[in-house]
Amino acid sequence: MKYLLVIGDGMADAPVPQLGGLTPLEKASIPAIDRLARRGVVGSAVNCPPPLPAGSETAILSIMGCDPRRFFTGRAPLECAASGIPLAPGDGAFRCNLVTFEDADAPLERKRLLSHSAGSIGGEAALETVAALLDNPRFARAMAEARMELHPLPAFRQLAVQHECDFSGVRFVPPHDHLGEPCGPLFPSGSPRAEPYRALMALAHEILDRHPAAEKRRAAGKLPANGIWFWAEGAAAALPDFRGQYGLGGAVVSAVPLCHGIAALRGLEPVEVEGATGELDTNFPGKLEAAWDKLRQYDFVCLHLEAPDECTHNGDLAGKVQAIEWLDSKLVGPLIARLEAAGLDHRVLLLSDHLTLTATRGHDGGPAPFLLYDSREDSGNGLPYTEAAGKAGPFVENGSTLLDLLFQK
Repeated sequence: MKYLLVIGDGMADAPVPQLGGLTPLEKASIPAIDRLARRGVVGSAVNCPPPLPAGSETAILSIMGCDPRRFFTGRAPLECAASGIPLAPGDGAFRCNLVTFEDADAPLERKRLLSHSAGSIGGEAALETVAALLDNPRFARAMAEARMELHPLPAFRQLAVQHECDFSGVRFVPPHDHLGEPCGPLFPSGSPRAEPYRALMALAHEILDRHPAAEKRRAAGKLPANGIWFWAEGAAAALPDFRGQYGLGGAVVSAVPLCHGIAALRGLEPVEVEGATGELDTNFPGKLEAAWDKLRQYDFVCLHLEAPDECTHNGDLAGKVQAIEWLDSKLVGPLIARLEAAGLDHRVLLLSDHLTLTATRGHDGGPAPFLLYDSREDSGNGLPYTEAAGKAGPFVENGSTLLDLLFQK
């Protein structure tokens, strides 16, 4: 038996007026996924249990069989695990996004936060921006005084580690949940311990706003990386061994460090695909081949697609619908066809980890639809894979039990 877990990050949504009151899932043409849904079971699950953050950091922990109420210590530690960044006792880890503040003749606190990813900056442009900070004596000195280190990565998703860290009482805000808002009220707050983070963010904006790296992006019609944003704070994480819990090994195919970190900490193989970006332009053929290769090697594979979530954060409604359709036509459909052609019995769990709302461009932790399919059975369900069908089906209060359903525990 082969077991396939497919996560379409943030593809669930609420009805959208621009789509005539349909959700992106309802609007998208997804014949392969709907065929599985009609023969399987469609329900809904709570993957982000309150009061924890509504986001992939809690949702994917749940989906991968770890109750976040027990195991969640923050998103950044999971991403550090993926990048091989060690955390000593007393260390704190932070995501340090490269972001875009609006170009306005106003104090930073009154400027709006335009992009949580500086227009999806990556590669050499991201490394050039980080170098502009690390090579600046004032910023380097401020980081040293805060006992912080920035680990450069070729993406908007930068990681920082703080030694002898105490962020108790400090409120950090996910930037993707507050796009278009004035940034002052969103800066770290709630305790005097917040001041070093606020000061570093203000200094980074001062350095980057008119730096040649930012001006180069403006001249090319792109959003400049003119700031940083600390969030996703946490201490080192430890997760139970996957094989010890479920009796089999496997692999996780994703473009997102969070997924690779969870995989590494659970004893699964993290699979990186060249050209996999986490955006709509990701390497779909490469991800398909990687998933198929690992399905032949292991009995369990998790395939994660970030694009629906990023399109929503970027305000790209057409892109979100396209991402869902390509999940169907370029990944799920071909994988199921190969499993069937090879005569391999298979069970599939496909779901949105959380809702990402077109109306707010942010996450929502409400129940997300899932489908469970077994190639040996036809449930006669007859319903497509949509949010409405999920609400009409079985309700799973604790998403960390979904893998028990997949593995028939």
